[in-house]
Amino acid sequence: MTPVRLALVGLGKIARDQHLPAIAADKRFVLAAVVSRSSGVDGVAHFATLAELLASDVTVDAIALCTPPQPRHALAHQALAAGKHVMLEKPPGATLSEVEDLRQVSVARGLTLQTTWHSRCAAGVQPAREWLAEREVKAVRICWKEDVRVWHPGQTWIWKAGGLGVFDPGINALSIVTAILPRPFFLTRGVLHTPSNLQAPVQAELDFTDAAGAPIRAEFDFLQTGPQSWDIEVDTDDGALKLTNGGAKLWINDDLVFEGPDREYPGLYTEFARLIADRASDVDVSPLRHVADAFLLSERVAAPPFIE
Repeated sequence: MTPVRLALVGLGKIARDQHLPAIAADKRFVLAAVVSRSSGVDGVAHFATLAELLASDVTVDAIALCTPPQPRHALAHQALAAGKHVMLEKPPGATLSEVEDLRQVSVARGLTLQTTWHSRCAAGVQPAREWLAEREVKAVRICWKEDVRVWHPGQTWIWKAGGLGVFDPGINALSIVTAILPRPFFLTRGVLHTPSNLQAPVQAELDFTDAAGAPIRAEFDFLQTGPQSWDIEVDTDDGALKLTNGGAKLWINDDLVFEGPDREYPGLYTEFARLIADRASDVDVSPLRHVADAFLLSERVAAPPFIE
């Protein structure tokens, strides 16, 4: 198979920490270009804008968009119009309407569009889904708490409209529960804590109910210090399931039954290669829809000003 010639658009923390190593380790891809207003990658063609790349003589087959979500719709449109397959970092857009528009364009042009939910590729997620499929869910508790100063240093876009604030990590938890729970669920109440100097919340408490009435409680916090928490607990008619470490470890009734290495981003690129080969797309907005519901339905509470 001829490697897919890939351009990486946006060279921030997530691109350097996750995308570059995953691309380098996957023989189905070759990094042909980088688009970034600042730094580049040694030995790889570098452009300041996507328009400059598309107007150049550098040939690429696919684009991985790793920019903040606010400009992603316009960039994806450019890439699709130029006949390129597109991978969208999470969240796939600033709004649901943007993603739906991109889906329709990709279908019309016969191109691959992939919405990426990397936490679904965590080692324990698929085994958890299979275990829960045969059991009755009674209650769910989500605790997703981390320190924004550690994980998003200096990334001011996250606090602007469309940046999602605490839902930037919280949407990872929602991507897992939408994948593992056997029934759909719906928001019934929420509280968003937003500092006076920001446009997005730093904390959120959400209450959902699934289609059979099982309660689901989610607590998101972007100001957590000390130990960080990325845990999901599910009570069933046959005991308790727990995913910890962002889904890397699966516990059943307090016994560790599954643990695997970090394969989240390699998993995304494996799927991207398959989709391109099949001329197929994977556009799932269910985690983003729950975030949109939270912004629509939740009570807004003023929080103290945020200081980086």
